[in-house]
Amino acid sequence: MSVIECGGKTIEFDDDGFLSKLEDWNEDVAQVLASREGVDTLSKEQMEIISFMREYYLKFNVFPILNQLCKIVHQPRGCVNEQFINPEKAWKIAGLPKLSGIHFISMDGINYKMEECC
Repeated sequence: MSVIECGGKTIEFDDDGFLSKLEDWNEDVAQVLASREGVDTLSKEQMEIISFMREYYLKFNVFPILNQLCKIVHQPRGCVNEQFINPEKAWKIAGLPKLSGIHFISMDGINYKMEECC
């Protein structure tokens, strides 16, 4: 487990870099998470994607269908891959919990899909 200080709060992460508590997330924490994932500054388009992911997860408790997500936030098909490379990176930045039994795989480093694992 690791911790950071952000906005006067101590924020905890699990060993895989996922935020430990959903309620600790805000846009400042998102920027710190992005930095940890190799994204220097979150663009408006990236914030739209991660904000939608959070809202969707909090409402339905599942990962959104990526192509629908792009359509809903009025971005081109494949926007998550274009903006974050790996959808799991966007999931982490959105401050959402690790998906139990699921991970993202890619054969070409461009297109990702969810797959059951461990």
